[in-house]
Amino acid sequence: MTDSPGRTSPGSSPSDETDKATGPADEADKAGKADQEGLPAQWAQEQPPPGDWSASAQGPPRQRRGTRERARAQTDPGPGHGGAPGGVPGQPGPQTGWQQAGRPQWGRPQAPQPGVIPLRPLQAGEIVEGAVRTMRIHWRAVLGISLTVAIGTQAVATVVDRLWDRGTPDLDPLGGATPETPQELVEAIGNGMGGIGVAWLLSLVGSITAAALLTVIVSRAVLGRPVTAREAWRSARPQLGRMAGLMVLVPMLLIGVFAVGIVWGLLVAAAGAERAGMSLTALGGLAAMVVATWLWIRYSLAAPALMLEKQGVAAAMRRSAKLVRGAWWRVFGIQLISILITALVGLMAQAVVLVFDVFVHGTGGQGQSVADATDWASLIEIGIAAVVSSALTLPVAAGMTALLYMDQRIRRESLDVELVRSAGEDK
Repeated sequence: MTDSPGRTSPGSSPSDETDKATGPADEADKAGKADQEGLPAQWAQEQPPPGDWSASAQGPPRQRRGTRERARAQTDPGPGHGGAPGGVPGQPGPQTGWQQAGRPQWGRPQAPQPGVIPLRPLQAGEIVEGAVRTMRIHWRAVLGISLTVAIGTQAVATVVDRLWDRGTPDLDPLGGATPETPQELVEAIGNGMGGIGVAWLLSLVGSITAAALLTVIVSRAVLGRPVTAREAWRSARPQLGRMAGLMVLVPMLLIGVFAVGIVWGLLVAAAGAERAGMSLTALGGLAAMVVATWLWIRYSLAAPALMLEKQGVAAAMRRSAKLVRGAWWRVFGIQLISILITALVGLMAQAVVLVFDVFVHGTGGQGQSVADATDWASLIEIGIAAVVSSALTLPVAAGMTALLYMDQRIRRESLDVELVRSAGEDK
């Protein structure tokens, strides 16, 4: 039916084989022969609940197999299933489920929850709660990874910010050292872009490592399995190279979309029509933003697909596109919530450091220069704020993305059935 893993169970149960071999007519013939021969009536092992049943609800034996398997995995009906406590057919038992239009309905089974989330389709709030719960329960491994990555990358970034000649004073119009020739301007911009490039590269390395390790931890936390940072590293290490390729390819794809969108306006402006060129550049940039956002959501689940399914870069991107198809707006909303949480935590961390800096050093005067903001004390304070922000936001962002990936597979491929079985094998 589909090439996606987790759609059906690995093997067929005996009940499934019986359903395939016999049909409703055969069952009726057997029941008639039993009555004629005086044999005792044979009741099926599972009886439907009392109520109105229409022919449209009795599909072929293979219909809605994923739902049937999910119900078998999630609940273990006791005696008298669908009837009275004594098991007498036709006698309605106590109603444990919800009521609709005064008609008794089958009670909704409680979804199993061996780990941080219930194994069923999730709401947006449950995804956020699951990411936070993972960080709270497995705080040693989660904070150990995020703090190590944040401290390592930010320490190098602080040294680069202090020692790299970024050309910021040369571009300061109030400093009196504005470049006088185009060559000086190009050199100043090059120095600034060099520092930005080094910072971006360090951030990329940290993001790759943190996302890979934290995705492994979240996948274990869903099943309630304990995991250490060393075990997460051992599991994620073979995929780090592919993860790096994915983390480079997707941003470059988005940058290429923006470049194509604005290059036509820049060419028109360079030809002499500056006003028309600027208008065309603005329109191209807006169109490029829409296309880039669509591509970003389309491939936003590629990282957990690459890590958890052990796929290559191209296969993980195709897998993400397949999971997002038909649910683009939902994935966009949850990813937007993740960005807002990350931004809010970062602003809070910077605000705390700013208040501490004002309390210790006091406010600067109007004559404060750019160099005063780049001394070691100020850079260390900024680095501490960045470390605190990254240590808290990296687990939440990676956890929400991994849980969103699992939620989409639960909705599309009945992954919860496989997770329930895996959790049961550990007991």
